[in-house]
Amino acid sequence: MGRGRLEAFSDGVIAIIITIMVLDLKVPSGATWADLSKLGPIFLSYVLSFVNIAIYWNNHHHLLHTVERVNGGILWANIHLLFWLSLMPFTTGWMGENHFAPLPVAIYSLDLLMCAIAYTTLQAQIIKLHGKDSLLAKAVGTDRKGKASVLAYLIAIPLALIGYSWVAGGILIAISLIWFVPDKRIERNF
Repeated sequence: MGRGRLEAFSDGVIAIIITIMVLDLKVPSGATWADLSKLGPIFLSYVLSFVNIAIYWNNHHHLLHTVERVNGGILWANIHLLFWLSLMPFTTGWMGENHFAPLPVAIYSLDLLMCAIAYTTLQAQIIKLHGKDSLLAKAVGTDRKGKASVLAYLIAIPLALIGYSWVAGGILIAISLIWFVPDKRIERNF
């Protein structure tokens, strides 16, 4: 099986996730700056999630360009990633509505951790099928960037739970900034 169907399905699911998130943004009930400012935490959580989903979509696109064929392991690993991404509207909304309270930030961080683990699993399945000398295997190498991200998420979760949710949020923003530029490791090897 080729990658076309997998790529089209994934793009569709990610588009729906982004649509659901934007539909959760409610119009302020008043017409003043004060009314609009009440939506600040909700809008900030939306922006952070939109950026994260865009990063996953962009890197997923690059990742799939290394795929020559698809098997069941890759299909299930991809579904695993899409599952965790599909929870982003919920965790985003909960975090924003509760003004970045500790537990919602921790759960949001956990969702991002699981997305990172699922993406790493997808990479591993592709490398398993295509071999250690494949384009992806060479591009990813030891995957220091991916491992550092997982570690940072693991640090953000307990920090949020003990009341340092803004520090945890800073870590999440830093991880997003690290991944904001498309994964050059793969682009360089095309």
